[in-house]
Amino acid sequence: MQEVQSTATLLPLEFTPLLKRTRWGGERLGTQLHKLIGIEADYGESWELSDHPQAPTLIAGGEYADWTLSQLIRKNPDALYGAGNNYSTFPLLIKFIDATDRLSLQVHPDETRQKNFDATRSGKSEAWVILDANEGSRIYAGLKPGIDEVRLRQHLEQGNVEECLHSYPVKPGDCVFIPAGTLHAIGEGILLVEVQQTSDITFRLFDWDRLDHSGNPRPLHVAKAFESINFERGPVELLEPRMLSRGDHQIEQLLESDYFCIRRHHSRLSFPLASMNQAQILIVLEGAGQLDCGAETYELLEGKTILIPAAASACQIHVDGEITFLEVIPA
Repeated sequence: MQEVQSTATLLPLEFTPLLKRTRWGGERLGTQLHKLIGIEADYGESWELSDHPQAPTLIAGGEYADWTLSQLIRKNPDALYGAGNNYSTFPLLIKFIDATDRLSLQVHPDETRQKNFDATRSGKSEAWVILDANEGSRIYAGLKPGIDEVRLRQHLEQGNVEECLHSYPVKPGDCVFIPAGTLHAIGEGILLVEVQQTSDITFRLFDWDRLDHSGNPRPLHVAKAFESINFERGPVELLEPRMLSRGDHQIEQLLESDYFCIRRHHSRLSFPLASMNQAQILIVLEGAGQLDCGAETYELLEGKTILIPAAASACQIHVDGEITFLEVIPA
């Protein structure tokens, strides 16, 4: 690979998505989000931006084409993060998920519990923003009040664990934060964007008694799941967005956590994108436009994800009709 000299500025970065086929996947990653899926109808995930060591996304063009984020971080961390915000691995992972069937009931360990399993990786807290949902589609987020470890084990052994779960129907636009340690599942018929810490450790507690194509159940991780569940958390509700601005350019604060902040923009007007002097991620949910940064222009289309480094020049959003996108800022 040709050595690239570090520069004082760093242009916005686009990535080549990693498409993953799953038993519960569908076609909406292609038909709705314009991913280059094949003829199969089982594409479940599009990893849009990932610095996970086992599944990094590659920068799609420009002087850093085919580099991973880790390589870029080693070369020029301050230009990406801003001074004083350096991580050796980019701390967030962005996915689109198309669930035509219910996902397994699972939990991710937090940083404290994680050390018992793999001290080299972070915990995994995540947020979901619903893009599409069939009528009656539900998510499962946390335990009902009063459900402790003993009662959960009893229901698991009896095969009626769903009676312990807090769940509710969702619609496009809904947002939920799933802190690490929360027992959860995505229900059938849901298309969503997931913002998460960079980790892929999942402990599967229950898989709804399903069998694979060979007639075998998928592996479960019951002991590690129980070690990771936070039984003090209880139900996890939908987030209530906080309106930051109104009118032709609406900004909603969806979430501010210890790991990332998520804002949703909906605009009919072009506007300057405020610089945070740190990395910003744009995820286009609806509509179209362009991102101008210096002398470069980047298309903003439904399903597009762009990373704006801290050292990027002042950016301008030009709107074609109207646009809705998420702005994600690492903590």
